[in-house]
Amino acid sequence: MSGHSKWATIRHKKGAADAKRGKVFSRISKELIVAAKAGGSNPETNLTLKSLIQKAKSVNMPADNVERAIKKGAGEIEGASFEEIVYEGYAAGGVGLVVKVLTDNKNRAAAEVRHIFTKQGSSFAGQGSVSRGFERRGQIFIDESVVEEDKLMEIVLEAGADDLVNDGGKYEVLTQPSAFSDVMDALEKADIKTEDSGINMVPLNLVPVDESQARSVMKFISELEDNDDVQDVYTNMDVSEEVAAALEAE
Repeated sequence: MSGHSKWATIRHKKGAADAKRGKVFSRISKELIVAAKAGGSNPETNLTLKSLIQKAKSVNMPADNVERAIKKGAGEIEGASFEEIVYEGYAAGGVGLVVKVLTDNKNRAAAEVRHIFTKQGSSFAGQGSVSRGFERRGQIFIDESVVEEDKLMEIVLEAGADDLVNDGGKYEVLTQPSAFSDVMDALEKADIKTEDSGINMVPLNLVPVDESQARSVMKFISELEDNDDVQDVYTNMDVSEEVAAALEAE
């Protein structure tokens, strides 16, 4: 699987355990607003919106919240206007970071994200210098207790998925963005509950790091994700089995 790393499942576990539900819902709401504004409020003709609705379902976001965000984006009710910005840079060990921001104040977001980079001894890299090492892929996480691997493999591959990996008790399904909704629909029809899903930036190549570097990168990412304007942080960090075990034990 291109760019697969134990970091993907470690990060997912930590995110699921640490995330404040309100913050998760707020971030998805912003994405729904932007998607509805750009492509309309009908998920059947706006595949980006459809994938976000599926993402919202996977984290049990209330339907009322989803509907309200879509109406704001479509201009049916008043709401803030958000702009998407991507920042790129490097962390410890030469690990690349792609930071997706949705903000109603571009200058504030740039200043705050730059401050975090500076605090971590880094600076912004040129546009495309890091992101060219990533590709957009559908990414779906499922707990292995929910379904047998052979059954899941048959369902997702038939629906158009590219790959399935079982790593540390979590299944990770990868798809092309165009196939993401079909795979999610197939999982829903099979009554298979997902823990998290979305169309993300997946690294084409990985940068191996030691335990000290991994902790430094994790601290960097944590500070970025604490910022209200930051939606997602993608990294090409790779960790060994030993480092993974140490990180998961925390």
